[in-house]
Amino acid sequence: MALAKARTAAECEAFEQLPNVGPAFAADLRALGILHPRELASRDAFELYQTLCKHSGKPQDPCVLDTFMAVTDFMRGAAPAPWWAYTAERKRRFGPI
Repeated sequence: MALAKARTAAECEAFEQLPNVGPAFAADLRALGILHPRELASRDAFELYQTLCKHSGKPQDPCVLDTFMAVTDFMRGAAPAPWWAYTAERKRRFGPI
């Protein structure tokens, strides 16, 4: 049974409750050594993206960075938003990746 998505960071106890996160992305977070969603509040989305690229041995799709931006922002208190709401900001901040 799937966990309900959290409406706020305080409600989020499992990665799968994060907006935009399914089993595969939750596994990526665990592979990066993150143990609880609350840890994302102090992490840098771009550094997480770069670390995942190194860990997997291949470049990840830019939408993965958008997702890291969405989950770190959410855990810092932002309202839930789809990952693609971060695409324009990612392009502005990081250019082509």
